[in-house]
Amino acid sequence: MPGAVRNRSRLASFVLASLVLSLEALPAVAGGPPPSPAPSPPPPTPIQGTPSPFPTALHTPGRASRVPRIGAAEAVLEDEETGQVLFRKHATVRAPIASVTKIMTAFVVIQRMDPSRSVTASARAAAQTGSVLGLRVGERASVRDLLFALMLQSSNDAAVALGEAVSRTTARFVRLMNRTARALGLADTRFASPSGLDDRGYSSPLDLAALTLAAERLPLFARIVRTRFHTIPAPHGPARVVQNRNALLWLYPGAAGVKTGFTTAAGNCLVAVAERDGRSLAAVVLGDPRDPFDSAATLLNYGFTAFVPVTPIRQGQPIGDVTVEGRPVDAVAASGLVLLVGRKAGAPALRLVPLSGLRLPIRPGQDIGSIVVSLGGKPAGTVAAVAATGVDVRGRVGGASVGRQPLDDVLEVLRLLVRSIYGSFI
Repeated sequence: MPGAVRNRSRLASFVLASLVLSLEALPAVAGGPPPSPAPSPPPPTPIQGTPSPFPTALHTPGRASRVPRIGAAEAVLEDEETGQVLFRKHATVRAPIASVTKIMTAFVVIQRMDPSRSVTASARAAAQTGSVLGLRVGERASVRDLLFALMLQSSNDAAVALGEAVSRTTARFVRLMNRTARALGLADTRFASPSGLDDRGYSSPLDLAALTLAAERLPLFARIVRTRFHTIPAPHGPARVVQNRNALLWLYPGAAGVKTGFTTAAGNCLVAVAERDGRSLAAVVLGDPRDPFDSAATLLNYGFTAFVPVTPIRQGQPIGDVTVEGRPVDAVAASGLVLLVGRKAGAPALRLVPLSGLRLPIRPGQDIGSIVVSLGGKPAGTVAAVAATGVDVRGRVGGASVGRQPLDDVLEVLRLLVRSIYGSFI
């Protein structure tokens, strides 16, 4: 494990004293609907002998517009639509992530398995410890139900059963998890199990935010992590009710997932997503010594309060020109861009960066550079720049303009036809 991976010890008495509250006592969000009716939920399932945290209230700073100070060792706040980072604290440090690992497990499973397919629990799955659903050897359960157990109750037996269903062995499944991480460009991430209980895997806040964004694009994943309770049939006796350990679903308006985690080495971890006024933010909190829900809510408040959306570039907007073999080529934005900007920040700055090696002729719509948008002197986004019109080898401007409508072309042809017939008469 890289040297940057932390190994924190926790006093069991402190954790037990602060984390024993039951989720059943959580109040509804003010002005929102009460929790979905459900049978009396089971007590929080222990993770390595320690109950999962279920606070009944959030404690966040009164001035949400100020840059927050949080106790988490590593953290990031990111806008899900644009990928813009609004807050970072050691955002690329590799750290153990405990059961947050299960985000990748669910992501891989949903992409490769039919949710209605039935999975048979192996002896290895049934032997898992810590937080478990209670699968028995030979018990059959649907992929969908196992995913709910995985993401709501953080069931380690569900993680192994799903991994074996996809790849036959957990070792092969872990290799698949790591190939998927590389394909997503997660350079600071490595998995060692489908559950994260081993603490040999690691990731970084920025990588987890990127993984969450990819997973949230899967409708089944997004639906599962927003769910408070789910009922799973048992082979014998009453059905099992799993409850979501993400207390923000009860306490934070607009909360929409995603996953909690805790081990002694990793500390309290949380990936939280919230939606408000058409915006979606993701907060990643790792290694929090106290309450990750407070830290995540503080970051989310900051994102929703301190920033406003602006559109520094619109599709087709003129952005200057690029010199190609001594000839100017007008450039326009290939697409628009929306950024979140601090309420007291200055206006975004735009800079046109030409592509190297451009030669005439230039076609209309051809890529000729990029438009770099900066906030406070730091790059905040990039949009491709394309040629507004064509330029031939002699430097003459010609060809249809970018964004030109078909009717415009028809009228131009008719104009030339009329001129060729009547010539000197017009």
